[in-house]
Order: sequence, then C-alpha cells, then structure tokens
Amino acid sequence: MWPFWKSAGYHLVEREGNGWLRVTPDLVRAYLTRPEIHPVEESCEVEHRLFEQLMTDPFTEVSDKDLAPMVDQDTADNYRVVLGFRDHLLKHKTVEAAYAALFKAQTISVPPVFIDQLVHLILRNILRNCQDPVRLRAAELFFREQMVSLNEGTVTIADAEIVEMMSETGGLGGLGALLMEAGTPMREVALDVIGEENGEIYWDRSDRFDTALDFRFTQPGPDAFARVLEDWIRHFTGVDVRIQPVQKIRDEQWSWHIGLDADATAILNALYNEEGISEADNMRILCLFRMDFENRTYMRSDLRGKPVWLGLAMSRDNKIRMKPQNLLVNLPLASGS
Repeated sequence: MWPFWKSAGYHLVEREGNGWLRVTPDLVRAYLTRPEIHPVEESCEVEHRLFEQLMTDPFTEVSDKDLAPMVDQDTADNYRVVLGFRDHLLKHKTVEAAYAALFKAQTISVPPVFIDQLVHLILRNILRNCQDPVRLRAAELFFREQMVSLNEGTVTIADAEIVEMMSETGGLGGLGALLMEAGTPMREVALDVIGEENGEIYWDRSDRFDTALDFRFTQPGPDAFARVLEDWIRHFTGVDVRIQPVQKIRDEQWSWHIGLDADATAILNALYNEEGISEADNMRILCLFRMDFENRTYMRSDLRGKPVWLGLAMSRDNKIRMKPQNLLVNLPLASGS
C-alpha cells in the first residue's frame, strides 16, 4: 500500500470503533501552529505565554480576558477564530461529527480553508485502503478547487492553484517568475493527465496536486468520482447507494436532484422547473449522475423507487467549486436513517 496525502494529517488522529476520526490533542496543535497565530520573535509576551500553554495542553480554556492584553489585536482576533473552531471540534468529539454539524446549525463561523481541511482528512480516512490513483485524483475535487479546460471535445480538470502558479512562473518557481517579468519566452508547461496507464506517478506526487484528470463521459474520471460519492455517503450515513454517470436526465417523473456545487444547483433547479436556460449555461454542466438506493427503505417513502439525479458544473470562470456537504444535507433519507 502506497502512502498518499500526508498533508491531510491522518497521522494526527485515531479511528473510533465506527470508523470515524477522534479529535486528538495533536490535531488541535496542528491548527494552533498555523502562521496566523504562531508567535514570531517580535510577538508580545502574552502571545508567547499563551502559545506555550496551548502547546502543553491544546485543550486549555482561553477567554477574552486572556486575549485582551495582546498588543496585536489582529492576532487576538485570529485566536478567537481558531479557538472557536477548536471548541467546535471538541464539542463533537470526532472530525466527521464536527463537519456534519457545521451544516445543521449556523452557530459558528469557520474559514473555508478549515472546512476543506476537514474534508481532506475525512477522505483520507475513507480512502485509506484505496489503491486506485484515478479514484484518489477524482477525490481531490471534494477539497481542492479545479480549473476546467475544454479543447476540441476534451474535458480536462486540473488543480486551480497549481494552474495559477504555473501560469505565473512557467512551472519554474521563483526563477520562472523572474524570467517572465523580464519578458523571457517560457516553454509551455503541461500537467500530466493521470490514467490507468500512468497511475503509478500519483503516489509520489499526491501532496503536490499537480496531475490532471480527463473528465469526459467515456473516460474513467467520472466513474471514479462516482465511486467516491458512494463512499462519502456510506461513511456518513451507513446507506449504500449506486451512482452511475449519465449523459442526459431522461425522467418524466423527475422528483429529486442534488447539485454538487452552487452552479449545478442553480442549473438543475431551472431545468426541474422547466425554465429556459442558455446554451452557455447548459454547456457548463460537466457531469450528470443517476443515484439509486440499494435498500429503498432508507429512502423517503414518497420517493422510494425513484432515482436521484446529481449534477456537477463549472462556474462562468471555468472552475469547479464542489460542495460535498450538499450530499449530506439534501440526501432524501427516511426519518431515522
């Protein structure tokens, strides 16, 4: 078994009996060492003292009274955010429970990067025994923004941050940036498109997020993504579903759909309500999926036997910003499931 996604922090947590991840002191320490609050040489004594206390016991209670004397109040505000997130994790005891609770009640303001990190860690747990690099690359859509490239019938997705970095540096880091500023012609940089033939390259590069994926209907990408969707639902709900890519929604009794991102939600809502959409918006739908419950009794009684349609779309700036929580919030489960 090849290791992957070391940056997820899987080594910082412990698995409970039900397979969920227990919040540990080491996981909390990782958030407390973020650069926004990690003291520097110029930091005041209050900052240094509080940081040392939290490194010794990351569950130490901290009040506004403890933060008020800080010289840098921006740092104090950063502490309030991180400690509020820490308290949310401790309240729910497991990473999965803390993640799910974020979308049940808007009681805490959490930076999007923290939510993405939770998804990254949860998926590292879900896919811990996965040996399919294409499935792992497809799973990156859950927690990494993607850029879509459409060219002569191809649909290729690549990590948006990596694409932006390479567009600025030509893939040569700081040297590339200097050369581009100087007007030096740069060689074209292309990301490796991962597939069944070259999948072994993924293992050494999984934390670099620098491989692309062919996401055409006929290619393994959408099917691999569907398997991750199934795994995600099973992990959180214990319910088995079967998800398959489809080219069109052919359903005269269309009853339920879930957009996997904000753009797909808006487009599917318009189609469901028989509202006209532009050809440009129609082209932004990258994948459609049919989902069926393996055991219909887990489904809402008024929907049993009917498929659930899923959609993934790109935004008008050609990016995929997936919202995996939509699968949990909008899944039509029978009450008590």
